Amino acid sequence: MRIIFMGTPEFAVPVLDVLVDAENDVVAVYSQPPRRAGRGKQLTPSPVHARANLLGLNVSTPTSLRDADAQAAFAAHDADVAVVAAYGLILPRPVLTAPRLGCLNVHASLLPRWRGAAPIQRAILAGDAETGVGIMQMETGLDTGPVRLEGRTPIAGKNAGDLTRELSAMGARLMAQVLADPDAYPPVTQAEQGITHAPKIDKAEARLDFTRDAAAVERQVRAFNPAPGAFFGWSGERIRVHAASVVQGEAGAPGTVLDTALTVACGADAIRPTLVQRAGRGVMTTEELLRGFAIPAGSQL
Repeated sequence: MRIIFMGTPEFAVPVLDVLVDAENDVVAVYSQPPRRAGRGKQLTPSPVHARANLLGLNVSTPTSLRDADAQAAFAAHDADVAVVAAYGLILPRPVLTAPRLGCLNVHASLLPRWRGAAPIQRAILAGDAETGVGIMQMETGLDTGPVRLEGRTPIAGKNAGDLTRELSAMGARLMAQVLADPDAYPPVTQAEQGITHAPKIDKAEARLDFTRDAAAVERQVRAFNPAPGAFFGWSGERIRVHAASVVQGEAGAPGTVLDTALTVACGADAIRPTLVQRAGRGVMTTEELLRGFAIPAGSQL
């Protein structure tokens, strides 16, 4: 097939790789423009852009696809299909309808649950038992299109990084399956019940809220690992929490440190961080943190 690929973060890279490995003709790659990153604030291409460069593919980085010239350039590729994975720009109707088979999106949720920008984090935060990937035929609505193929996986204590890698690989496999025989996977309209939305994560959400029950706080830790990173404040510092466990039966005012192991009282039960990080330091165990950074019992976080 003649394929246009559209993606930006690391999540999308395995999808691009599987298209190339299947010897499709990837006629163009679209990605968001380079951003300033790192200590030197150098312009840095997205993971998809960098991978496409290594593969010798033509890369376009428009800031919008709404103007007529951008749409004409897109249509001029004469593609059979556009494959989209976490691209990050809205696709107007002229773009959606330009390829012969339209645009197929790798969406990391079990639609219609968690339409929107942050389905993986929202599924963890909500305590969903499972999540998955859908290969969706794109429409102008926000993730409203019919689904051609779906895969599922239990969440079972995974963090957002774990699930992102798993769902990325699953989405790549499912997309390859659909493209190998599109007629075998006709689009199925989404259910009208069970629709939920997954808005973009606000960094303020990553502050641990100890007024919630401990299970919800532990889900915050997993949902925001690796980014933006769950944290609590103590002694003028932000302490990131990379992993934590629930301690049942412990009680106290929410946010109170209950013992010398940094067990923290929540709205119900307690949470015990197990992997933490101070600003400018590496990840360490809580025991290692407390050797040189006292947070005594009775402290209020």
